[in-house]
Amino acid sequence: MRKRNTESLGEVIRQFFEENPFIRRKLAESRVISGWGKILGTSVSSYTTNIYFKNNILYVQLSSSVLRAELMMNKERIIQNLNTHVSMDVVQDIVFR
Repeated sequence: MRKRNTESLGEVIRQFFEENPFIRRKLAESRVISGWGKILGTSVSSYTTNIYFKNNILYVQLSSSVLRAELMMNKERIIQNLNTHVSMDVVQDIVFR
């Protein structure tokens, strides 16, 4: 006997994440952190020592002061690219340390 109102597992998971904005936001934050190297390239990610979120602010610790200054000048474009990457406005500001 087969049920008539069956849904695929992928559809059920998608609905679960759409109904839970907290989990969807946390996953988007995780995708920003994991996509840092893809968006900015391997040279920037090689100088990145630590990256984390706190209160919608992305904190990035860098080992190069020259790179820090360069990234600070392009901060708005980086924020826009990261938010576009995850299709959600997750990053409101970036603090380079």
